[in-house]
Amino acid sequence: MKWSEISIHTTQEAVEPISNILHESGASGVVIEDPQDLVKVWDTSLGEIYQLNPDDYPDEGVIVKAYLPVNSFLGETVDEIKEAINGLLLYDIDLGHNKITISEVHEEEWATAWKKYYKPVKISERITIIPTWEEYEKVSTDELIVELDPGMAFGTGTHPTTVMCIQALEKSMSEGDDVIDVGTGSGVLSIAAAKLGAKSVYALDLDEVAVKSARLNIKLNKCHDRIQVRQNNLLDQVEGQVDLIVANILAEIILRFDQQAFELLNPGGKFVVSGIIKGKKEEVKQSLIQNGFLIDETLLMEDWVAFIARKPAKQVMS
Repeated sequence: MKWSEISIHTTQEAVEPISNILHESGASGVVIEDPQDLVKVWDTSLGEIYQLNPDDYPDEGVIVKAYLPVNSFLGETVDEIKEAINGLLLYDIDLGHNKITISEVHEEEWATAWKKYYKPVKISERITIIPTWEEYEKVSTDELIVELDPGMAFGTGTHPTTVMCIQALEKSMSEGDDVIDVGTGSGVLSIAAAKLGAKSVYALDLDEVAVKSARLNIKLNKCHDRIQVRQNNLLDQVEGQVDLIVANILAEIILRFDQQAFELLNPGGKFVVSGIIKGKKEEVKQSLIQNGFLIDETLLMEDWVAFIARKPAKQVMS
């Protein structure tokens, strides 16, 4: 079988929404070539460092690649992808070069090419993410392993926005918490929450592909008894109080439901938000504060920001 590789030269800010578009268009996997990975200080506790080839990376910006089957609908699909990516400009997302190229690859090349980018990564004090095909042994007794199949959807969970979310979960969660994960994607945050001791997790995503992928990854990690996955638009029609809400999603989307999040949280509950490019930091922060949240901590990684916000334990009477 022949596959077509679609390559988009874009920016850090646009990586996640473009990855979303590609998966919704039927891509079986996404590769992200970010030159910042070449200078990143990698964790050495795993006992293995793999060498990245600078020739695989652009001099500036980020390249997002995906693989689509070559069929009679390919041209139509590519046009729809281009239109959807250009539509991100309506959300003030910087697309950078926004150069799209198409090339043909054989199935054997595709099946192995994208796997070379994914290795076990320790992303917080306790949590290590490993791709399903890698053998890995714990380096400490309290280490928690999250297995992901990046071919299912939405990457390996090692993007800075996801890393900060998991680090924030580790800081914010208490044993027995009830959690909502808005925009669950691969389900990695829901799985991390369950591994960290959540009593129940409600994983929500509008994208049907993400819902299926999350269910597969959750079952793979044997967390399906505590995580319920549902196709849902943000927090619409969600009822009941929870202890923590986490959302790794675009800043513009966070602004749409932070008031709903406040209402759904128990007093003292936490709202962990990520996916915020630095330029949108103050806008999101002010919206959280205006809706009643206190900012407990701001996390920064590369060009990204995450907040740990808290609903006051007692309502302030005016």
